Amino acid sequence: MTNAQWFLLVGGLLLIRGLTSTVLKHLPVTAAIVYLAVGLLVGPSVLNVFHFNPLKESALMEVLTEVAVLISLFAAGVKMPVPFSFTRWRTPILLATVSMSITVALIAAFAWYVLSLPLGAGILLGAILAPTDPVLATDVQVRHPGDRDLLRFTLTSEAGMNDGSAFPFVMLGLGLLGLHDLGDSGLRWVLVDVLWAAGAGVAIGVVGGTTLAWLGWKLRREPHKHELMDDFLGLGLIGVVYGLTVLVNAWGFLAVFFAAVALRQTELKLSQATNPSLAPEALPESSPEPVPTVSQGSLVFKEHLERLSELTLILLVGGSLFLTSWSWETVGLALFLFLVARPISVLLALLGTRTAWRIRGMTAWFGVRGIGSLYYLMFAIQHGLPEALAMHLIQLTLIVVTLSILLHGISVKPLMGYFWRRSKQISTP
Repeated sequence: MTNAQWFLLVGGLLLIRGLTSTVLKHLPVTAAIVYLAVGLLVGPSVLNVFHFNPLKESALMEVLTEVAVLISLFAAGVKMPVPFSFTRWRTPILLATVSMSITVALIAAFAWYVLSLPLGAGILLGAILAPTDPVLATDVQVRHPGDRDLLRFTLTSEAGMNDGSAFPFVMLGLGLLGLHDLGDSGLRWVLVDVLWAAGAGVAIGVVGGTTLAWLGWKLRREPHKHELMDDFLGLGLIGVVYGLTVLVNAWGFLAVFFAAVALRQTELKLSQATNPSLAPEALPESSPEPVPTVSQGSLVFKEHLERLSELTLILLVGGSLFLTSWSWETVGLALFLFLVARPISVLLALLGTRTAWRIRGMTAWFGVRGIGSLYYLMFAIQHGLPEALAMHLIQLTLIVVTLSILLHGISVKPLMGYFWRRSKQISTP
């Protein structure tokens, strides 16, 4: 496609999306399904107007998906409930660690026994497909700052954390393929890729978010009374925190998510220090919490960028698929992930917790895969993945993402509607 045709296609979709926003809300499908359908139509599967080659364009695709995930992680982080408590965060932490590890192991086993992939490739494939996606799962995630729905909180915070917790498994897979130094008996991997990278990422994010919140609060108050550009501050926080984290070999996705969480929580605590009526416990359950300035001021802009990146990247996914991409092994892997690996990993991770069974069931199904998986795949390709193996993993990943968009996109509205109606019936005496 020429540049003019690209502008026409993307511009036309943006116009249609903007004009039909209300209509799409009442349709039983998500906007991502519409973008995917257009991509399949103009791509090699149907009209063959254009074909996007992820292997040739892996460097470009890595940057696009990286930016999309970072923006989505920031948007998710600033919508997290306040205040932070381990009791509230226990479930998503278990999902982002224990469930993640079990999912990687199950996919690696499937890849070894069914797909005949080497162990390193199987672990890498598990790491690519295990994390749930913060970009495509907006329909099951927290809607606004102050949203107290437990299911949406669980799914949002899990997606925010497991995009970082998947990185050690990516490096383990690359190491077993000879593309990364694991150290003697894997000692370097444990110390650097797991302990240091995760701990430093969270620490840098918390310090960065807290510092920006304090600076913004001081500059807006007497005697300074500065006007701040919240959009720039939000983007700047993402860039500085992510860049610094990558420089010290830590996980930047974790840093950005926790920077956003710390930014919002610190701003609200500063507000409560001067006005106790803003405390969450003083608000009616049905009303959203007051939102801090920098985080809320930058949130709308980030959500618009998130929608634009979703449209563009899903178009590219549709334009990457051939009819021959669909095979028993690609579809079988997707069904194994959705119907076996994800439910088993969620149920095992939440054993012994007080999480309601209806929330466990919904969480087990809504493990949406998408842009994050594409990023990890491009990251691995850029680290020297052999071409034949790269092409195989591309086909597997694209079909899993495509089926996730379709199956989860079709089921999200009816199932979430039923869940909320059921929850109201249970809570009503």
